[in-house]
Amino acid sequence: MVTVANNTLHQSSSKERSLVLWFDEVGITDIPIVGGKNASLGEMIQQLTPKGINVPIGFATTAYAYRYFIQSAGLEEKLRKLFSDLDVEDVKNLRERGKKARSLLLHTPFPKEVREAIAKAYQTLCERYNPDTDVAVRSSATAEDLPDASFAGQQETYLNVTGIEGVLAACHKCFASLFTDRAISYRQIKGFDHFSIALAVGVQKMVRSDLSCSGVMFSIETETGFKNAALITAAYGLGENVVQGSVNPDEYQVFKPTLLEGFHPIIDKRLGSKELKMVYDDGSKFTKNVLVPESERSKFALSDEEILQLARWACLIEDHYSRVNDSYTPMDIEWAKDGITNELFVVQARPETVQSQKTQNVLRTYRLIKDEGVKSSSSPHPLLTGRAIGEAISQGKVHLILDVNRIEHFKAGEILVTDRTDPDWEPIMKRASAIITNQGGRTCHAAIIARELGVPAIVGCGYATKILNNGQEITVSCAEGEEGRVYAGLLPFEVKEVPLENLPRTRTQILMNVGNPQEAFSLSAIPNDGVGLARTEFIIANHIQIHPMALIHYDQLDDKFVKAKIDKITALYDDKPQYFVDKLAQGIGRIAAAFYPKPVIVRMSDFKSNEYANLLGGKQFEPEEENPMLGWRGAARYYDEGYKEAFSLECKALKRVRDEMGLTNAIAMIPFCRTPNEGRLVLAEMAKNGLKQGVNDLQVYVMCELPNNVILAEEFAQVFDGFSIGSNDLTQLTLGIDRDSGLVARLFDERSEGVKRMVTLAITAAKKYNRKIGICGQAPSDYPEFAQFLVEQGIDSISLNPDSVLKTMLEVAKVEQQS
Repeated sequence: MVTVANNTLHQSSSKERSLVLWFDEVGITDIPIVGGKNASLGEMIQQLTPKGINVPIGFATTAYAYRYFIQSAGLEEKLRKLFSDLDVEDVKNLRERGKKARSLLLHTPFPKEVREAIAKAYQTLCERYNPDTDVAVRSSATAEDLPDASFAGQQETYLNVTGIEGVLAACHKCFASLFTDRAISYRQIKGFDHFSIALAVGVQKMVRSDLSCSGVMFSIETETGFKNAALITAAYGLGENVVQGSVNPDEYQVFKPTLLEGFHPIIDKRLGSKELKMVYDDGSKFTKNVLVPESERSKFALSDEEILQLARWACLIEDHYSRVNDSYTPMDIEWAKDGITNELFVVQARPETVQSQKTQNVLRTYRLIKDEGVKSSSSPHPLLTGRAIGEAISQGKVHLILDVNRIEHFKAGEILVTDRTDPDWEPIMKRASAIITNQGGRTCHAAIIARELGVPAIVGCGYATKILNNGQEITVSCAEGEEGRVYAGLLPFEVKEVPLENLPRTRTQILMNVGNPQEAFSLSAIPNDGVGLARTEFIIANHIQIHPMALIHYDQLDDKFVKAKIDKITALYDDKPQYFVDKLAQGIGRIAAAFYPKPVIVRMSDFKSNEYANLLGGKQFEPEEENPMLGWRGAARYYDEGYKEAFSLECKALKRVRDEMGLTNAIAMIPFCRTPNEGRLVLAEMAKNGLKQGVNDLQVYVMCELPNNVILAEEFAQVFDGFSIGSNDLTQLTLGIDRDSGLVARLFDERSEGVKRMVTLAITAAKKYNRKIGICGQAPSDYPEFAQFLVEQGIDSISLNPDSVLKTMLEVAKVEQQS
């Protein structure tokens, strides 16, 4: 602690009169003294280092030191005069005043006391480590990281600073950076007084992540506000590239509740391109960017154990700050791995300022409106795709800008298209109707600011600046899962707002049909009782894309073109079948996590042979059937010599979800099971692969979709734990109608008396044997009278497509009130 004896500013305590304080001398209550960044580092060193979190040591110059500098040189009067006609909406005006303000501070020498205090503290660091030890010098505003404002990135950061003169120069630049254009603009918009905010500087021992990797993590899912997932990003080298969006990093997601119970729930892993890494520069600059070798780009930067360790730290940090603030406080955390010691460190932590501030009382959904004249299966083809930020849709004219010095011509409502953004772009980002960048991941600057502004953005598009043209009209959709899509033209879309207060809860459970794991976190916000149908076919067709037998018998593949494509998709895997298990487990795991601890009924694969044949390598392993709808599908495949090897991969994936991820809310469901004995054969096959009914509370349901499932329902009830009525197939087979034939489509009707009697018989048999029974089909939402019929029969649950859940919930509540 270094103080000024002559207390010209009349501070009351020795801490407040200090020019320099060590991190372990400050805590989160000291934000007015050392700024949010430094106060948080001190808080973690004192409170969380004992719990195993590594935080590099260092010291901070204080707000008092900054004010001592400003007042001793008489700078405030000059700055007030300079800002008397400030207009942050006028980019030229803002630039001129910002430049003059920074010049004023930079050309004013530090007072002797400030200079000596910084030099003495740095010398102490050097004595602990080595002469001219390398440090990070970071600005930290005294109002930084308040709950309703994110000052992150408003001021400057300098990495690999060495020597007393180097540290003093970096601190001086940090003081001046209180008046960068973006910081001035931000404060003015947020209503902060420029002169009530001071600038503290953190000087922290560097973590040698230039020799390893670094990144950002959030203790909350950043797009949907899903509280139970931690998001971690990683790239090689120093962390500035991830923060600035210069690279597309790896992304990992971990489910927090079961992580804290000792499980290993990594529910998503995405490989980033990681083309650049920032390393130390031995020349005149502190750092430089170099290309990452192709062999390293194609690997994940973190091991699974490191991912889990970081996620545990995110939970500890979130829990600590939530206790300190006496309210839920999700966190935005920067981490780094030292390439010399291989240790992980947390180098910054601040409250997340977007999702944590949102009201949860209204469910707002965006949806593209499809042209009625176009087949429902065909959607417009996107011009380009990237990572979706937010869940909104916007549209407008492209304004392509590659140089931040040309931003003054940007007009409100245009769509900003650029390579990447940094804080210098912020004066125009607030005017954009959407933002598109070539580079960056979900924790980059463009993503963070877009979330804060409530503007949809798509980052990491790759070639947006080459594909899109100035003045081109486009639609930006972040409402179709985690993949953001850019479409040509102004496509029609709708916005629905549903108040979530006072919604009735029903005795009949209202479940949801979910296929796309990327939408699961968002869908879980809709009031529900779980998932009645999680479709593995969507995961296999869209995320895996390869026939499981083609992976098992990879060496026997005949088609060289197919083999080459499989090689490319599975480049990370020497063990090809493991790719199938990993991807399926992550897809199922993400859906199960989104709705945990509510039940998630996972239907094992139910492709027909012609659909399986369309998967990569599938034609070599699939027969040509005259009527695949009634052929080799569902349960019949699982114990058959021609497929049971592949079914074992499905079992391994589900076993991992339940046993390793701890998501025991996942319930297996067997489709198209023709006889009770076939059911027993399937259960035996599952047991061989580690999924034994009843062990670890494993339940196995059966689809009730064949007349024989109804006729022998009592026998099926002695084999399975529950039923789910598949109304499409049951209607088709009861009425003898090919549901794909337009010639007899008029006769297809779930409300047919014969179908209703089948449903009644199934419900009665299930109830007799105390088995759960639900329905997963669209009929209850299409026909309110059918929903009424199901409720009257005493069905346990109704599972619906997400857009029908709230409407049907209201209908069911009405029926229940009348009964």
